[in-house]
Amino acid sequence: MMLKEIREVFHKELDAIYVKEEIDSFFFILIDAYYSVTRMQLALEPDYKVDDQEPILKALRLLKHEEPIQYILGETEFYGLSFKVNSHVLIPRPETEELVDWVLKEANNKQQTEDNYTLLDIGTGSGCIAVSLAKRLPKAKVYALDVSKEALKIAKQNADLNHVTIEFIEASILNTETINSGFKNLKFDIIVSNPPYIREQEKELMKPNVVNNEPHLALFVKDENPLQFYEAITEFALSSLKDTGLLFFEINEYLGNDMIQLLKKNDFNDIKLKQDIFKKDRMIKAMLMD
Repeated sequence: MMLKEIREVFHKELDAIYVKEEIDSFFFILIDAYYSVTRMQLALEPDYKVDDQEPILKALRLLKHEEPIQYILGETEFYGLSFKVNSHVLIPRPETEELVDWVLKEANNKQQTEDNYTLLDIGTGSGCIAVSLAKRLPKAKVYALDVSKEALKIAKQNADLNHVTIEFIEASILNTETINSGFKNLKFDIIVSNPPYIREQEKELMKPNVVNNEPHLALFVKDENPLQFYEAITEFALSSLKDTGLLFFEINEYLGNDMIQLLKKNDFNDIKLKQDIFKKDRMIKAMLMD
């Protein structure tokens, strides 16, 4: 079967679900992944045939059910690195790349020593934040925490894939006992987290492919307590950051002012709220001062 014929089938089956440009993007990503055929190569060889159509037709069936292409392929790219992903972890977003970039700029402004510069990623998921930081801060000691055993399996694979050393800890930030025993009074220069922050009332605003496929454990919080994880992490940071240590969060775009008040209430200083490329309040940074 010729690839151009398969492309026609893609549009016939998917035009009612996705925009045409997105369908073409899916198609070209898949032919590159499955057949090592680039978009340019297909343009030069329009009658290119493949013998085994099953992989791409299976992907088509999954796309028809709105499964994310990253899960179909089992991988994605984040901050210039390759990451394995599956339904146990969130698909890394561009906004989170902006958070990583902000952390790196602040970390590079400080004097790092090989022995005692430490960072902690809370709710690591795929490990995209922790791995990206470890890759670009080779002198730092990076820790990563998650409550999900399955997520940590993926995060560990991603650390190996990208040749970085990270200490992973299975624990819930909401459980004080396991947190304290897991870290044994370690102190960190930077704590960063992209915790669950989407209120259940916002679920109807989200795309079905996200709601129906990505782990709700990592996405949603109760409407009546949307800052639950931020409160727990902020309390933990009070005793676990070094003097002048930095706390970074990715946040719900509607709760920027609430986050500022939470950090002020806990005596954090130098609080900065930052917008993402879509002009949404998406990140916040604060410093711990004695």
